[in-house]
Amino acid sequence: MITIITPSRILSRRGGFVTKNRNVFANIQAFSSKPKDDSSSSPKENNFKHANIRKEEPVIDNVISSSTASYLKSLPPDVQLYAQLARLDKPIGTMLLLWPCLWSTAMASGASIINTPVENISLDMISSTTTTFSSVAGDPKLLALFATGSFLMRGAGCCINDMWDCKFDKKVERTATRPLASGALSYKQATAFLGLQLTGGLGVLLSFPREHLEYCFWLGSASLLLVAAYPLMKRYTNWPQLVLGMTFNWGALMGWAATHGTLDALDGLSVVLPLYGGSIAWTLVYDTLYAHQDKKDDAKLGLKSTALYFGENTKPILCGFSALAAGNWLLAGYNVGYTDPYFYIGCSVAGSHLFWQVLSADLNNPKNLAERFKSNSTVGAIMFVSCMVGNYGALLQ
Repeated sequence: MITIITPSRILSRRGGFVTKNRNVFANIQAFSSKPKDDSSSSPKENNFKHANIRKEEPVIDNVISSSTASYLKSLPPDVQLYAQLARLDKPIGTMLLLWPCLWSTAMASGASIINTPVENISLDMISSTTTTFSSVAGDPKLLALFATGSFLMRGAGCCINDMWDCKFDKKVERTATRPLASGALSYKQATAFLGLQLTGGLGVLLSFPREHLEYCFWLGSASLLLVAAYPLMKRYTNWPQLVLGMTFNWGALMGWAATHGTLDALDGLSVVLPLYGGSIAWTLVYDTLYAHQDKKDDAKLGLKSTALYFGENTKPILCGFSALAAGNWLLAGYNVGYTDPYFYIGCSVAGSHLFWQVLSADLNNPKNLAERFKSNSTVGAIMFVSCMVGNYGALLQ
């Protein structure tokens, strides 16, 4: 008896696409009366046998965090499926959603410092560690709310994306094993999970300062239209990454509104609009590089992306968007009123990092592209530290 052990998930190619064979979950046993002696077969027959034996290489998603994925494996199997649906094994997405919130909150705090007369700045604002942190980084409660909200809404966005794209995900190598695409979770289960996450997001929104709550509620709710529409964009426009940028960087508006109550307080529109615009350009850079991983599958499926649209011109175009991102971030800081050079130096470093990503990217190497994509958390951290240093400089003046 010969026993062949097969994985619980077997990928078979049909029509050039990778689909999951859902009917194979157990050991396959082949019985014979006695073992066959291959030596009795002709060389031609042996060559035929070996030619038809092909080992499938596992599909590796290079964006997955190994440490987070290791932790998720310790969870119950059913919980793991929902964690995968929310992309908890890819925390970079949550960070990319969070950073613009933190930048805007910090800049809003900086505007408060700069617009406060020097004689009204108390010694406690400088000497007290807690007060100093609140002044340079923003209200800790707001920062915590944005962190929680980013975690929940990123997961909700992934659920919506997978519910729209399930049929396509089944035919794309990198996404074929996602819970909805593979059939491990049903639409009913995904809908219930989405409702749970949106309820949590609403709870976060309702926890904003009471005096700013109504304005923040309507401003935050407006982003849900973009969240729902984004997954459809790849069907109709060559610029789905632009819509993603508008969605993912909504926090550049929310941070200022949550701090001051309106976007036009302390001439806030002159700050948040370039901050938002620069962040959209940033998203166009990192997500176009990311989209190059799936360009072959997307082309076969008739889906659109900036990766396909830009084609061979991707690098020069993304260099332009990198310059646009850095330039708008610099303008936002200038309009806040930063006078020390530290913020501008930090922005320049962040912009240089974007140029490095583009120029060093191998557009045909998924691992290379995933590494550059994940490195954008470094860009976010550099910008946040730049805002805090700019605020601290203003506090000392």
